[in-house]
Amino acid sequence: MWEKLRSIWTVPDLRKKILFTLGMLLVFRILAHINVPLSPDEQKNLNSLFNKGDNPVGQLLGLLDVFSGGSLQNFSIVAFSVYPYITATIVMQLLQPIIPALQNLSAQGEAGRLRFSQITRIITVPLAFLQALGQCALFQQEQVLQHFNLIDPQYALQSFAIVASLITGTMILVWLGELITEKGIGNGISIIILANILSNLPKYVQQGITAAQSGGSGAVVSLGVFAIIGVITILGIIYIYLGQRRVPVQYPTKRNVGRNMMVGSAQTTYIPMQVNSAGMIPLIFASSMLLFPTVIARYLSTSSTPWIKNAALWVSINLINPTEWWYWLFNFLLVVAFTYFYAYVMWQQQNIPENLQKQGAFIPGYRPGEPTSRYLMNILNRITLAGALFLGVITVLPFVARVGGNQMLGAAALLIAVGVVLDTVRQLESQMVMRNYSGFLS
Repeated sequence: MWEKLRSIWTVPDLRKKILFTLGMLLVFRILAHINVPLSPDEQKNLNSLFNKGDNPVGQLLGLLDVFSGGSLQNFSIVAFSVYPYITATIVMQLLQPIIPALQNLSAQGEAGRLRFSQITRIITVPLAFLQALGQCALFQQEQVLQHFNLIDPQYALQSFAIVASLITGTMILVWLGELITEKGIGNGISIIILANILSNLPKYVQQGITAAQSGGSGAVVSLGVFAIIGVITILGIIYIYLGQRRVPVQYPTKRNVGRNMMVGSAQTTYIPMQVNSAGMIPLIFASSMLLFPTVIARYLSTSSTPWIKNAALWVSINLINPTEWWYWLFNFLLVVAFTYFYAYVMWQQQNIPENLQKQGAFIPGYRPGEPTSRYLMNILNRITLAGALFLGVITVLPFVARVGGNQMLGAAALLIAVGVVLDTVRQLESQMVMRNYSGFLS
């Protein structure tokens, strides 16, 4: 392993990619400490609000803060991280099969992909604006922001500056993520989310050590059991994440004999169909779909119209309350649905049955074309079911284990972190194999 790590630095361009990625993450963490201006009283109220782990507001803020890397608790300009962009990506993915123009963009290669990304970034701005309004309204409702009002001329400029800062912070992170994807290692957006999750790790370790020291031998045993369960969970995540069904494929070999092309014996290879082909994307999509309406409902709960206020309060208390079991059931269903959705989207983009037919390849026992497509789709449905159920169980595992407070999304955060790390290792693996080095997974 150490030899393989040292071999990275022997390749100048690979070393530059890694250093560039680390540099962008350093910039991101610096931005996370640039706070929206608050008075001392507002900062004190904000700190006390995040300690309310026994009510829906404290639970909600804990869920939001997990994926912001503590930026929300500081109310920094990157408090929303890249989640408005992820929500915009979900919207574009859902609209693509419906709107013909978006379908045409996906068929235009690199130019279409760039245009698709540009539209996604444009949609991110109004979504970030709505999330900023909802978050500020929530803080105003909890007496954190005392003078937030975009209509009152006395406070409009200050309020607009707060909203604009939050939107700008989100778009800067999107830009940094795209730079990492283009010039660094791994998917930039996923890397930023991973940095958010890992930035909270020292705090959780310190909390665990403090609890063990103050709780005696019983707390030490509980901490040890928790660590063992965590290791088993990580091993299970890696096992499912790397699991695949290998479908045999035969390619006919061709050789020239004089002026004629002769077909020789077939060469056998396989199609690696991943059990969890969607990776950690469904977890990110599901958490975004739940967090965004939660913030909007909190914003509407301050409305002066009685029926809107009552409806928003009912939704916050009864539908999107993270302390209730139906919230986690809905989260489970969202994860399963997004797993299938993203797996199908990725499968259609690869267009494997048509590519096999063009190359003259075939699956033994199945004719090229539609029979091969149906056979592969049946396999995809079966293995995706296992991956989707696994992701769903991991999502609701903390609630089943009665883990409260800010760590209710610990398993989901762990899954996302492991998935991002494995994806990044795979990219390093491919980069090193291209340069005739043995990879990390070999």
